[in-house]
Parts: sequence; structure tokens; C-alpha cells
Amino acid sequence: MQRLWVTGYRSYELNVFGDKDPKIIIIKYALKNYFKGLLENDQLDWIITGANLGVEQWTAEVGLELGQKYPLRTSIMIPYEKFADRWNENNQTKFLNLKERVDFFASTSNLPYQNPVQLRNYQNFMLQHTDRALMVYDTEHPGKSKYDYNLIQKYQKAEEYPLDLIDFYDLQDVAEEYQEAHQRNYFSE
Repeated sequence: MQRLWVTGYRSYELNVFGDKDPKIIIIKYALKNYFKGLLENDQLDWIITGANLGVEQWTAEVGLELGQKYPLRTSIMIPYEKFADRWNENNQTKFLNLKERVDFFASTSNLPYQNPVQLRNYQNFMLQHTDRALMVYDTEHPGKSKYDYNLIQKYQKAEEYPLDLIDFYDLQDVAEEYQEAHQRNYFSE
């Protein structure tokens, strides 16, 4: 069984403040292509991600979409109970919708947020229950995901644990590829 931990930037770190932002289309396209590459080589059974607004929720959406065509399951893990309680109503609704649709949902702590140990326990759980990681993350532009990136780097010193990054250069390439693939050709018949 091949299990992939996917994480990355929060939506606000990418200046994405609405569901119609074109950056979401490009990031989802990049994720979808990455996942399809693994799926077509029998290297992916589970996508395991968090519930943060941004890359993690977009990952769950792409995973659910691909799960209709491929034998792929999607899981959302959260580091503590009542994870989304402080979000606005729209974001809470999106969270609850995803929570209901994924193949598996759980929290690594049975308590609401109390201290940073819960976040470290979550990270350790993700490392120990996955075989590799993908991050939409650029080391030249650190964000909150730097904690995951640094922990994975440390973990790799003791364990074989592949980490792939989709950075801003990759996203620019994907944007150009997407544009070429979706251009209308008015001259063909």
C-alpha cells in the first residue's frame, strides 16, 4: 500500500482569498498530474492530507475527483478536535463537506487545541503512517509549511522517505502547460 502525505501553503500565504482565484486551478492541475503519474505506475493508494485552507483542502478535492476514476482513497487528518471552529461560516461549511466526503477522517488528538505538542504529534503521525510526501512549497519562500519541510528533512536522515516539492518555478511551468492545453484553436476544423 502506497500512502502519500500532501501538504503545503495555506491559501492566505498564496494570496488566495476566494474559490474562483485562477491560482487554485493551476495548483489543482499540478496536483492532479502528479497524482495521476503515481497512480498510472501503481505507486499510490492513499492520499493523506490535513484540513488547512489551501493546498491541503485542494488536495482532498483532487483526490476525491480522481477516486472516481482510479482505485484511490483520500483521508483528512487533523491535529486536534474542533479544528475549524474558529473559521468563518463559509470555510467551516467547506471543511464539513470535505470531512463527510473523504474515505477516512480522524484527529490525532481527542482534545481541542491545548499546546504545540498536538501539532508535533500530528506531524509524527503523518510521517509514520505515510511512505512519502509531496509539498507545494518553495524553500525560497517559506511559510507555515516550513515546519513540515524541516521535520521531513530531519526524518530523512534516519529513514528512507521520499519528498517531492512543487515550487513556484514548477507552478509557472504548469500554468504555461495548462494554458497551452486549454487554448482554443480557432483555425482547426
